[in-house]
Amino acid sequence: MSEFIMLSRRDFLKTGALVGGGLILGFYLPFADSDSCAAEQTKGFAPNAFIRVDHDGGITFIVNKSEMGQGVYTSLPMLIAEELECDWRKVTVEASPVAAVYDHTVFGSMVTGGSTSVWSEWERLSKAGATAREMLIAAAAKTWRVEPASCHADNSRVIHASGKALAYGELVDKAAKMPIPKDVQLKNPDTYKIVGTPRHRLDSPAKVNGTAQFGLDTRLPGMLTAVVARSPVFGGKVVSYKADRAKAVPGVKQVVQVPSGVAVVAKSFWGAKKGREALDISWDEGEWAKLSTPDMHRDYAGLAKTPGLIARKAGDPEQAYALATHKISAEYHVPYLAHAAMEPLNCTVDLRGDGCDIWTGSQMQTGDRNAAARIAGLKPEQVKIHTTFLGGGFGRRANPHSDFVIEAVEVAKVVRKPVKVVWTREDDMRGGYYRPIWSDRLTAGLDGNGNLIAWWHTIVGQSIIAGTPFEAAMIKNGIDGASVEGAQDIPYAIPHLLVDLHSPQIGVPVLWWRSVGHSHTAFVVESFLDEAAHVTGKDPYEFRRVLLVEKPRHRGVLELAAQKAGWGSTLPAGRGRGIAVHESFGSFIAQVAEVSVTPEGVVRVHRVVCAIDCGRTVNPDTIAAQMQSGIAFGLSAALHGAITLKNGRVEQSNFHDYPLLRMNEMPQVEVHIVPSKEKPGGVGEPGVPPIAPAVANAVFALTGARLRTLPMTPETVLKAMKG
Repeated sequence: MSEFIMLSRRDFLKTGALVGGGLILGFYLPFADSDSCAAEQTKGFAPNAFIRVDHDGGITFIVNKSEMGQGVYTSLPMLIAEELECDWRKVTVEASPVAAVYDHTVFGSMVTGGSTSVWSEWERLSKAGATAREMLIAAAAKTWRVEPASCHADNSRVIHASGKALAYGELVDKAAKMPIPKDVQLKNPDTYKIVGTPRHRLDSPAKVNGTAQFGLDTRLPGMLTAVVARSPVFGGKVVSYKADRAKAVPGVKQVVQVPSGVAVVAKSFWGAKKGREALDISWDEGEWAKLSTPDMHRDYAGLAKTPGLIARKAGDPEQAYALATHKISAEYHVPYLAHAAMEPLNCTVDLRGDGCDIWTGSQMQTGDRNAAARIAGLKPEQVKIHTTFLGGGFGRRANPHSDFVIEAVEVAKVVRKPVKVVWTREDDMRGGYYRPIWSDRLTAGLDGNGNLIAWWHTIVGQSIIAGTPFEAAMIKNGIDGASVEGAQDIPYAIPHLLVDLHSPQIGVPVLWWRSVGHSHTAFVVESFLDEAAHVTGKDPYEFRRVLLVEKPRHRGVLELAAQKAGWGSTLPAGRGRGIAVHESFGSFIAQVAEVSVTPEGVVRVHRVVCAIDCGRTVNPDTIAAQMQSGIAFGLSAALHGAITLKNGRVEQSNFHDYPLLRMNEMPQVEVHIVPSKEKPGGVGEPGVPPIAPAVANAVFALTGARLRTLPMTPETVLKAMKG
């Protein structure tokens, strides 16, 4: 690790200010007072916390977001490189340490989530690049004894009007002594050369050649490996255990009780796993030992028939419904879902009396560091989080309870040696923190002309925010915004509308899951809207267009997706089309799915046309890849995903009974990006919500069967087809 990011030597100096609705436009400067960044720089030119230019011209960008496949190790450096005017071929990336300088510009701590990475960093990183550029120009101008205005930067060089040039590497020492500009001029977007153009990902070579370091790759001298036996029922506690047989397993060094269960520590993962299998544990299973999915469906459906806390009310939906010519109602159910990342949870801890180093794939570094410090009895600054590549996150590694980090520190406290705590796939699948199970009841009324005049949507499901540090900010009047997003802000012009919510307290741990509440509300809203269109014989696409007359960005993607998919044209025999449109995380997505259904009830998705308006774009390749990824992720859940409980126990354990989308199931995906100068939106999550309703609506168009329960298993499809 370079001198540049050894933060313990001096605190960062904040030079920016909070402006523009909470976006921090300034940035912190290491080893610097307000006039110069010369002090304590021993390697290259580090004008701010995000850039280092070396004497050989190499440029390192320090990225404060976790790379879990979404492309931030490329898109964020592109923002800096655009303003720095550097040679993209010389760019490398380092993960940042945990420090206030790298805090999320809105959330106030170091975190990656909510599809916010690009828009939250756009101004800050652009200014970081522009500041470095101006300091390099100033250094060259001083060398030549000319005015800076007679110089410009291009391709990692400063060029004078006369044609003479100096490479950035040659200017390192002098640039480090230049005053830091108080204000810098950003480029006109019309002159961008990097931002907005396709770029190969900077993390791909390491992932291809095997040098990329994920959490599971961590190796330390003298390191031991531990696995933990946890209660088979959420909330259960250890009553007693016998470790004789476990200790007899070759390689097992210790068996220790920790708050989460019993840890078996060994020289290797296999030894620890075999030792755990030999444990004899007596559990107090607690109050949730009889919890079952059928009982929850029954209880939730009952709640959905009663008034909840009002999240939104417009007009008089009761009276409008009473006067409606056409009346429809339906119940929808979606299951618990696991995050099911390819890399199971893991955390390596080296705990010493004077400090603690942690290697893990974290999405919430500040919270994990502070939790680790509390458990270890250290100050937060004594704990260092080394963020590795994440083999998938989807929200599971952004846990405000820091469960897998706390557990590893608890084990390390007892072991007193570097230890890697590994979760097996089965541990991860049954370890809790799922997308909640939901039940929805909807009622709609239409007038004699087929106009939608009344809409009532009751939602039942656990709050993911209750009991977290975000509760005070995100739960208002009893309403968890994450529970009603995508329903409360329904974009359609419906004059009389009511959305209400029940948030039952269940002992199953829940957490955000890729696209959060939108993952369920988009399916329900877009499917039921399709029902409303068909009850009056209207085309689902045209029905939406009329209702989105005052929503040009929704309507724009809807029209683009329909056009590119050939909406209304003749399909091959045995094929059906469905459409859905949804806004989430500042982006607008429409998808058209083309499907078939076998006589056995197997839904096959052949083609998906996706239109996205995400505002200003950085890397079009990343946007297309994330739409493809979101569609694959959403299809996994729509066709296969379900976590169920029986006697308080999760019934699924691995990919054989919680299957992901297979290669042969992946449809052809076409992505069309709407050119825009609007504020950038997210792309990591918005591709997920529309795919389930688009597919369900296509199944209806083909078979006449409404799928109101996920996943779309053959049994579910055949049952719906039989009416």
